[in-house]
Amino acid sequence: MKFKLVPEPPATLDFVADAQRAVPLVPGSEDDCCARLIRRLDFESRDVARTWLTFLRAVELADETDDGSFVRRRTDPTEAHLRDAFHRRVYGASDVVALLDDDPKTVAEVFERFEDRVPVWEHHRAAENWRDVWTERVGRLLDWAVLLGFAVRRDSGYVRAHE
Repeated sequence: MKFKLVPEPPATLDFVADAQRAVPLVPGSEDDCCARLIRRLDFESRDVARTWLTFLRAVELADETDDGSFVRRRTDPTEAHLRDAFHRRVYGASDVVALLDDDPKTVAEVFERFEDRVPVWEHHRAAENWRDVWTERVGRLLDWAVLLGFAVRRDSGYVRAHE
């Protein structure tokens, strides 16, 4: 399964470990987990906390149980783990990285090349303009790609990192 929700990336990967620690080891409801994330990490809203909770599931640092509760995984959020899980389990992450090369590309340019990968049903789902929603999502994917070492910001755009 791939997850679409991607929070704004933090300044460092250490924040991901802090977010993971805010998820309980004993299963808790979504409301309880979001409240813990808000309280411990000073998130501005429940939506931000819910996005982080979803992202933590995507990068295999939290799980949703059969009864809809959430629980922290006992997985270390190392850079290698996060890179692998991000690439495999976040919708569009591998595609966005693959669209980069040595010529700097803006978010708009990457979105233009990614646009045909947006599921058709998403075109009708968002109350806002779906292109705006997905352009923002591509921008977040690019910023996470930078944080995780897949990409580099250069000039006014993004280029593929040489690994």
